[in-house]
Parts: sequence; C-alpha cells; structure tokens
Amino acid sequence: MKPRFTPLAPIACLLAALSLPVTLRNAVGADPILHNNYGVQLLDRGELEKGIEQLEKAYSLYGMDQTLRSNLAMAYTLLGHRFLDKKSYPEAAGEFDKASALFPDDPRYHLLKGIALTLAKSYEPARYELELAASLGGDTAEGLYFLGRIRYESGETDEALRYWEKAAALAPSDPSLAALLERMRREQAVETKMDRGHSSRFILSYDADVRPQIALDLLSALETIYNSVGTDLDYFPEARVPVILYTRKDYREVTRSPGWSGGLYDGKIRLPVGGVTEITPELRATLRHEYTHAVIRDLTKGNCPTWLNEGIAELQGRLEHNTPLAELGRAAREGRFIPLKTMEGPFTALGAGDVRLAYEESYAVVNFMVTTYGWFRVRSILTALGDGQTVEAAIASGLKDFGLTYDGVMGEWRAYMAREYGGSGR
Repeated sequence: MKPRFTPLAPIACLLAALSLPVTLRNAVGADPILHNNYGVQLLDRGELEKGIEQLEKAYSLYGMDQTLRSNLAMAYTLLGHRFLDKKSYPEAAGEFDKASALFPDDPRYHLLKGIALTLAKSYEPARYELELAASLGGDTAEGLYFLGRIRYESGETDEALRYWEKAAALAPSDPSLAALLERMRREQAVETKMDRGHSSRFILSYDADVRPQIALDLLSALETIYNSVGTDLDYFPEARVPVILYTRKDYREVTRSPGWSGGLYDGKIRLPVGGVTEITPELRATLRHEYTHAVIRDLTKGNCPTWLNEGIAELQGRLEHNTPLAELGRAAREGRFIPLKTMEGPFTALGAGDVRLAYEESYAVVNFMVTTYGWFRVRSILTALGDGQTVEAAIASGLKDFGLTYDGVMGEWRAYMAREYGGSGR
C-alpha cells in the first residue's frame, strides 16, 4: 500500500494553528512548509531520495510538528519497501529503523524492520524487533510467520510450528499458511525421530540407522566443502545450514519431489541416503552440489536462473565425482541443445527425457564460463543478480570487460561445443 503524505497548509495558516512564538516564526519563516510540500511532490514522482532530503530539512527546521514527522517516517518506509523489492534487505532495515526512531512506539516500523532483518539472515536483531512489535501492538499473522521462520532456519522446528499455528489461527483463510503447516507436519512426523549433531556451520539430522561416526564424518566433509566452495565463490554464509538425511521412502514423503531427484535444497539440504555406512564420492558430490545451492541462494537472494544455479552446483559436485556426459555429447552432435531461456525456470517443468540433458548442458555452459572468463566474473554475475538485476543485465555487467551479452556468451559456447564435439552446435 502506498503511504499517504500530507502537504502542509500555507505558512500563515500553519503558524496560526501551531501558535508559534514570534521569535520562532521569524527564525523559521516559510522553509519547513516549502521543503515539506516540495518533498511530497518529489515522492509522488517517485524521486524518493530527493523527496526525503527535502522532508529531512523540513523536520530539522520544525521537529515539533507531527505532520512533518509523519511524512518523513512514511517516506523512509516507502524507500524501505523499494529496497525490499530489490532484495537489498540490510538497506531496507536501515530505512525502517529511521522511521521507528521517529515513532518508537509504533509497532509497524519494528515489524517491517524485523522482516527485513529476517530476510537478511540477521536473526537475533530480527527476533528482537518482531517481539517488540508484538509487545507494542499485539500478535499479527505476518509477525508470527517471520518469528517462526527464524526458528525454522535455526533448526528449531517445534518452535517454528507453534508460531505458524498461531499465525494460521489469526489468518485462517490464508492458503500459503495452510500449505506451510501441512508440509511442516509431514516433516515433523519423520524428523522428530531423528538423531542430531552439529558443527560450526551445519546442523545435521539423520535417520536412526546412521551410525554416530558416519554423522561425524559427514559434518567433517561438509566443513571441508564449506571452505572449498566458499573459496571459489568468495562467499561464506554466516548462518548454520540444516542438513537432513532421510530414508528414500521418507524423502519422497516429505519432499514430494520427482523420482529423478537425488537431493534437494529448500532452505535445508535434504538427501535420500538410506542406511549410509561410508562417505562415498557420490555422497560427497551430492553434499557439495546441494551446499552450493545454499551459497547461491544466499548470494543472489534467490534471484538466479535455474541453468546457472544448477550449472555451478554440477561443476562443484563433479569435483568429487565426475560422471560421463553422454546426453550432452549426443545433443552436441545432433545440434539439439535445450535453449537456456527454457531452463531459466525449474527443471521440473521439463519432460523426464530432458532433465539429464538439462543438468549436463547447464554444467557445460558454466564450466565454459569459468574456464574462459574466470570465477571472479561468474561471481560478479551472481552479485549483480543479488542486487536484483535480470540475468541479461547481470551477464552484461559481469562480462563488460569482454563486451559480451547473454546471447554473445551463448554464441561463444555453441561455437566451442561445435569444435569439441562436431556438429552444428545450434
């Protein structure tokens, strides 16, 4: 909802209404009103930073006026929402904090700040703001949802479920909350029976059939993977990553994933491993693949085309266990690649026969980009995606030294594939 701002009345009317002393009238003159009204006009034109500058000047000249204070708080809120839309969560939290400093007893601004901090994964300050909002204005479905999300992403699933049940009671017609509760109850039915362990970076839950030593070995492997992937992508997430090892039957029941799925990252790394007895290269590859998704999600704030996401994860996984690229070779010789635009969305939308080719092709494109342009530039593309850019703009920005666009990169890759495999490369 767009905040409503109040242009101030002419100076004579305002001063009469406020009953300002003569000395203050002479000092202030018409400036607060002029700055406010001009600021409101700028905000209405979408020039938020310039509008805020004018409103800040108005408020600094006459801070006792509630209209000036309210307009400035609403302007900070509007800019905060813009940062939220761009997934610039710390910046959004900063704007909401400015608004709450003007109205410290208004729960709205604490709620918004808490939401932004949750999305930025700053969980402790987020929880403080959300609980403060509740203490000032009572529970809201939105506040309870984000308090539950903090618990969930910290591995406290019982507490998360309690928060979300309260949220659903306040918003019984919200289908997303109902679906969330249904999924959580499926998880709880399986995961409450699991054993648990943790390291500095991971929280591991595992089926009772897994020996404790295997759990320790898995955590050790994950810590090594954390450092290796982080070095390549120059990014090390701060929050612990939950990892859950299921039986194959429980994995299908909880995730409802397609039959070809060998792992999943949805905020937690979920793997169907059954009664694992050793850390095989295949398991290390899957751990590395799924952990890479966690890093990319954090780095891009979820704004990453599937082919790039899966391609980087495949490249990392193949450092542990490199399988033949049979589908890719056949597609290259026949000139029948899947268009990358088709692979920007989930691979679950592809036909079952195309899924393996989609993974192999995504790997091949990313491997070419890393080999040709370097990890530094691939990371620049991910950072640009995290800033809210489209994939076309992010590639153009990351590869500006080469003067390449999205289509230009694909053209170079197809030419390379034609040289390597023969065929047209189309």
